[in-house]
Amino acid sequence: MDHDRRLFVCINQKSGVGEAVAKSLKKELKVQGLKKLLTGGERQRVRVQTCNCLDICKQCKKGPGAALIVYPEGTVYGNVRPADAAELVAEHLGRGHVVKRLRVD
Repeated sequence: MDHDRRLFVCINQKSGVGEAVAKSLKKELKVQGLKKLLTGGERQRVRVQTCNCLDICKQCKKGPGAALIVYPEGTVYGNVRPADAAELVAEHLGRGHVVKRLRVD
């Protein structure tokens, strides 16, 4: 069975930062070889998608970064900047560890 994971990145606030975060995440997925992977005999594909609103504006207004949600687990991150992409991809997608400093409860 195939499984898709999606990272939805808000581009509604703060002109340009959401697009830059999405671009950096896509780049890191390729660099780290995590865009498509085989886990436990099942293929997993990761997609980064932009969206207009995640309805968590309070969180992304606290800093210069964007908000994003990782599905299917539903982990919400706030104030994410392009420089955070490598850590998010390696830790959350690669190792399955939530990046606590960016997590929004």
